[in-house]
Amino acid sequence: MKVLVVGSGGREHAMAWKLAQSPKVQQVYVAPGNGGTAKDKNLVNVPITDLALLRQWALDNGIGLTLVGPEAPLAAGIVDDFRAHGLRIFGPTQAAAQLESSKAFSKAFMQRHGIPTAAFETFTDAALAHAYVDRQGAPIVVKADGLAAGKGVVVAMTLAEAHEAIDFMLLDNTLGVAHNAGGARVVIEEFLQGEEASFMVLCDGKNVVALATSQDHKRLQDGDVGPNTGGMGAYSPAPVVTAEVHARAMREVILPTIRGMDKDGINYTGFLYAGLMIDPQGRIKTLEFNCRMGDPETQPILMRLKSDFLEVLLAATSEGLGQLDMEWDRRVALGVVMAAAGYPLNPRKGDAITGLPKDQEDAMVFHAGTTEKEGQILTSGGRVLCVTALADSVKQAQQKAYQTATPIAFDGMQMRQDIGYRAIRN
Repeated sequence: MKVLVVGSGGREHAMAWKLAQSPKVQQVYVAPGNGGTAKDKNLVNVPITDLALLRQWALDNGIGLTLVGPEAPLAAGIVDDFRAHGLRIFGPTQAAAQLESSKAFSKAFMQRHGIPTAAFETFTDAALAHAYVDRQGAPIVVKADGLAAGKGVVVAMTLAEAHEAIDFMLLDNTLGVAHNAGGARVVIEEFLQGEEASFMVLCDGKNVVALATSQDHKRLQDGDVGPNTGGMGAYSPAPVVTAEVHARAMREVILPTIRGMDKDGINYTGFLYAGLMIDPQGRIKTLEFNCRMGDPETQPILMRLKSDFLEVLLAATSEGLGQLDMEWDRRVALGVVMAAAGYPLNPRKGDAITGLPKDQEDAMVFHAGTTEKEGQILTSGGRVLCVTALADSVKQAQQKAYQTATPIAFDGMQMRQDIGYRAIRN
């Protein structure tokens, strides 16, 4: 079978890499792909980003299955369009993807269906938003309502930071975020304390299967300080997701979400990612939903997946998840992100990357913001690489990942040195 992976990030590199391991896969294409997928002899980049052109290319080239990595094509309706032309594709429809593409939709949905989440209000008027923040006090969370590539959330520890975030998102709208009705909108919600975890499942429209648990590090710098990012590293499994927390997440968040969508007339298929805040008593609240696998969580999760990824996706596109038993490597996988100079707000592009090691069975360098030019790999985005390793413990996986990353260099590189510290500390 010929398989197409849509996207250009580290998540898509990991997906394509895993799919290429299936004996049933004839060829894996990545559209548009990156420098890492370009240099992988098992993958072929397709330089098409226009969704209508890509659908026609898939029809012309006999693509048997399409897997969508990032959120933007899902919000643009790629699943609806491919299905309308008889193509098999895994992901949520445009209506279902609103769970991610609009924070306001998502929060109202959770409120309506009794899914635990932080108290919130939604604003389009900056003056009203400023007044609300003054009444509530800090710390408080300000979120841009729309797709902001992981950079639309400000956890404001002071009132000044909250007011600055409101102006940035509503008045400047520097992020270029527009919600579904056009214009700019923010969701302001209460600050929650606890430990975050990424809880991801596969949905086939009827059945739900949980993926291995994971935890990522959102802040740019060691010790979880600095600006929020799309994620500076992750590991799997996440010790904070105990058996009790896992059962609670399925019972209180995942299943009510799938049932709630169905009640609202939307059949949910695809990955569903719930960002959870877990308090010291093991109680959970939902921070956000994503309608795809997380990045950089995908890289460690797929390093641990022992099942044939193609078989998993074929079951997920034929209401067959009820018969699926996924097999996981008992070892820990940990991924460290190497980011460009200026990330997260103004990442620099075009820096040459040197010292890239060969792929190993227990250590992989997944490319994200890279491009290949005249045989050289250059930076082309904020998060450049995710160096991911497998080992018997979090500490050993951490050591292996950083050891693998040591020879890699590019100007202005940013990399946290403490990925996995929570799991090691606990």
